[in-house]
Amino acid sequence: MQCENCKKNTATIHLTEIVDGHRAELHLCEPCAQKHGLAVKAQMPLNELLTTLLAAQPQPEDTIDADSENLACPYCGITFKKFLKNSILGCPHDYVVFEKSLLPIIERSHAGRTTHCGKVPSKASSDTKKQAELLALKKKLEAAVRSENYETAAELRDKINRLQQSFTG
Repeated sequence: MQCENCKKNTATIHLTEIVDGHRAELHLCEPCAQKHGLAVKAQMPLNELLTTLLAAQPQPEDTIDADSENLACPYCGITFKKFLKNSILGCPHDYVVFEKSLLPIIERSHAGRTTHCGKVPSKASSDTKKQAELLALKKKLEAAVRSENYETAAELRDKINRLQQSFTG
C-alpha cells in the first residue's frame, strides 16, 4: 500500500480513528508520519510483543455475567457486549459505567497497574529524575502512614532523607 501523503513510499504506519461511529483510516510512510508529529517506534522487542498479544487473549476468569454484558452507558449508549466485540469504548463515561468489568482487563494488560504513575523522559537531567523519585517516595510514605505501616514509613523516611541530602551534598 502506498503512502497517502507523498504517494512514493510504502505505507508502514496505519492509523484508524473512529469518531461518532465513523471509521477513518490514514496510511503513511515513516518519514511522512514523523512530519505529522507521530512518534514512530522502529521495532517492538519480542517480549513486549508477546506480552501485548497474551494480554489481549481472553482468560478463563474473564467470564462476564449477563448483567454486565447488557449494561449500557447512559451517555453514549454503548453496551459492554459491544465493547467486547469492537474493543472500543464510546465515551469517557464508559470507564465509570463499566468499571467493575473493565478493571480485570486493565489490570491484566498493564501488569497489575491500574493508576497512571507517569514517566520521566530519558533525556532528563539526573536532578529531574531524583525529584521524580523523591515525589514517588513521599506518596508511598503518606500511604504507609495512612495504613499505619510505621516500619515501612520509617524506611521510606530514611530513603527520602538520603535522597534530599544528595541534592545539597
